[in-house]
Amino acid sequence: MDDPTRFQFNKEKLLALPLPAAGARATYRDTKTTGLQLRVTSTGVRTFSMYRRTKGGGPERVTLGRFPAMTVEQARKAASTVNAEIENGGNPAELKRVLKSEPTFAEMFKEYGERHGTKKRSWTTDQSLYANHLQSLTPRKLTVISRAIISRILSDLEREGKAGATINNVRALVSSIYGRAIEWGYATANPVMGIRTRAKVKRDRFLQADELPRFFQSLAEEQNETLRDYILLALLTGARRANLLAMRWAETNLADSVWRIPDTKNGTPQNVTLSPEAVTILQARRDAAQARRCVRLPWRRRKRTYRGAEEGGHSRHGAGRHPLRAQRPGRRNPARPAAHTGKLASEDRRIVGDYWHEPEPQEPAGDGNLCPARP
Repeated sequence: MDDPTRFQFNKEKLLALPLPAAGARATYRDTKTTGLQLRVTSTGVRTFSMYRRTKGGGPERVTLGRFPAMTVEQARKAASTVNAEIENGGNPAELKRVLKSEPTFAEMFKEYGERHGTKKRSWTTDQSLYANHLQSLTPRKLTVISRAIISRILSDLEREGKAGATINNVRALVSSIYGRAIEWGYATANPVMGIRTRAKVKRDRFLQADELPRFFQSLAEEQNETLRDYILLALLTGARRANLLAMRWAETNLADSVWRIPDTKNGTPQNVTLSPEAVTILQARRDAAQARRCVRLPWRRRKRTYRGAEEGGHSRHGAGRHPLRAQRPGRRNPARPAAHTGKLASEDRRIVGDYWHEPEPQEPAGDGNLCPARP
C-alpha cells in the first residue's frame, strides 16, 4: 500500500494537503530529493526542511523556508546544497546553531566593556562613539557585519561633516572590538581591515603676539583664583589637561623645580621642569592651604556656559571668549616651548610680570594640599 506522506512535491499537491488536528503536525517527504520534507501545522503553516543523517553523527534537521514564499524548485535547490555539504563531511545544522548562539554587536560591546573597555583610558569616549554612531550595528550578528557595512557607516559620518579624527576613532573602536572577538573565539575576520583612515585637520590657530596682552589682562581680572592659577600653570608647563587636573603634591619637588608626571597619555612617566613663575604659583597655593586636606588640585572641568558679558563675565564668542575656551590649556599653546626649557620667552615673561604679583609670605600649612581653604 502506498504511503500518502511520500510523493513528488508540486505546488498543487502541497496547497491541497489537509490540516492536521489542533496541536498536531504532519510531515510529508519528497520522493525526488533525498531528505526534503514539508511539515504542516494545524494553523496552516507549511515549512520546508531537510532531515538526514550526517557523516559520523546522528540525524539533523535544517529548516529551509516556508511554502509558498519558497517555491518547490527553490526548496529542492537549497536541499541539494545541504546534501552536498553533508557529503563533504559538514553539518549545516551545527553551523546554524553556532550562528544562533553567536553574539550580536550589542552583546559583544557589553562583554568588550566588562573584559577590556573599563581598563582603557578612552572608555568613556568609546561609549559615546558607540551610542552616537554605531547603533545600526547593535542587532546584527558579528559574522554578518561586513566591510561594506562598516565602510558605509564611516562614509555617512564623513558626508555629515564629522571630523576626520572622529571617523578614525569610530573605525578604531570597531576594529578593537573585532580584535577581541577574534581573540575570544567569536569571529574569524575583522571587517575593518582594508578600510582607509581619514586625514586629520591640524590646528593652525594660536594666540598672536598682539593678543597676548589682552589675554593676560583678562586672566589677571579673573576673580576665581583657582581657575586663574590653572590656566597659568597650563601655559607655564605645557602639560596636558588630564595630567594637570590630576597633579598631586607628592609629584612635585618645588626645591628642584620639577614636577614628575607618573602616568602620561602614552603610559610612560615624564619630568616637567617648572619655571620660576610656576614654582611661585604652586608655593603660594601650598602656603595658603589650611586645615582642610586635599591631595589634588581643586579645579574641575567646567561647563561651556560662563557668566554673560553683561554680568561682567566672559563671552563664549569673539575676542572676549573665556581663556579656557579661547585656547585649550596644555596642548599646542604659546608656552609649549617653555615646557621643555622651563622658561618663558622674554616677551611672555614681561607680560606675565605685568599682571603677576608676588604673594605675601605665609606660614606653610604642614603637608597640606594644593587647594586653599574655601570661605
